[in-house]
Amino acid sequence: MCVTLTPAAAGFMKRIVRFGGGSADSGFRLSVKPGGCSGFDSSFTVETAPAAGDAVIEQLGVRLFLTEDSCALLRGYTVDFTENSVDSRLSYHKEGAAEGCGCGSGTGAQAPGAAVAVKFFKPGSSCTKA
Repeated sequence: MCVTLTPAAAGFMKRIVRFGGGSADSGFRLSVKPGGCSGFDSSFTVETAPAAGDAVIEQLGVRLFLTEDSCALLRGYTVDFTENSVDSRLSYHKEGAAEGCGCGSGTGAQAPGAAVAVKFFKPGSSCTKA
């Protein structure tokens, strides 16, 4: 298995699938590629079925679909979800890694194994370095 989900991340993913009109067989497609100020650019969609060659990870009641490249980038990471009054975010943590800036966009480099966070900003907020 290339990635581990926390209960909070699984809950967020299940909500997105449910509100995205997904069926019981649908899944949460997480696409990750190098880039962004924290080292990864990521996006997600609700998919009715995995694509050919996808890794299908079933944890905590959620089906996560990852391309081979995304799975390779996330190997050893734990995906978490946090929310506060300013933003909510999926974040990616690897044991013993330094923290990234966490805004999820930009062009900065990331140390190998650093933590990555992708924020979903609430109205009136902005992307700032933590």
